[in-house]
Amino acid sequence: MRFKDKSVIITGGGGKIAKAYALAFAEEGAKLCLPDIASADGIVKSIKDMGGTAISMACDVSNEASVQAMVAETVRQFGTVDVLINNAAYFMTVWKGPFWEMTVEEFDKAMAVNVRGSWLCAKAAAPHMMKQKSGKIINISSNVALTGNPNYIHYVTSKGALIAMTRAMAKELGDWNICVNSVSPGFVVTEGRQVDPAYEKIRAQQRSLKKTQVEDDLVGTVLFLSSSESDFMTGQLLNVDGGFHFVG
Repeated sequence: MRFKDKSVIITGGGGKIAKAYALAFAEEGAKLCLPDIASADGIVKSIKDMGGTAISMACDVSNEASVQAMVAETVRQFGTVDVLINNAAYFMTVWKGPFWEMTVEEFDKAMAVNVRGSWLCAKAAAPHMMKQKSGKIINISSNVALTGNPNYIHYVTSKGALIAMTRAMAKELGDWNICVNSVSPGFVVTEGRQVDPAYEKIRAQQRSLKKTQVEDDLVGTVLFLSSSESDFMTGQLLNVDGGFHFVG
């Protein structure tokens, strides 16, 4: 019960990866807020059925008013914000192709959700963490920021920006004992996700651990960074991709 009575926000809360995080936090006593533009009601029900506490609400992380309202409601119901997982991302429907053919609108959308959204959520949550002189912020990046995958430069750039932003936030928030770290997953095959089996086999063979990455492979790292076990760790990047890429 590392998170008994702790207030945890997981953005993009209606997704499959967020569900894995949320259920694990709930099992350890956390009170969950699961904001998303999609519904997270099913996940909230699952948590309540297991005796946990969770709420969901519509939230566009790229919109400051929407984010401020979401954090205010979380504080109203749970008292504060102890942990923020910046998990929401524009990825599944991104345009793919050469960067010189990409529109400004497409590039800006990735920046608005993936970078500005994470900044806005941290901006809204940080004052509550500062009052209590403790808190954890985890920014979910991607190993594509390390490998430089081609043909979706806006997504790759946005995930690289999160790593840099994590370091800057860690420096600024250290005086309040707030830890800010980032995680870079590899390609995660979630339940029901359609993938090319042949390509996934190739991808698995490129990893040191030659298997498909699933959402549960990320849970332990995220919970560790959210817990008191990582209290003297901030500004760091933990790469969780089965040994596809090594961070030097």
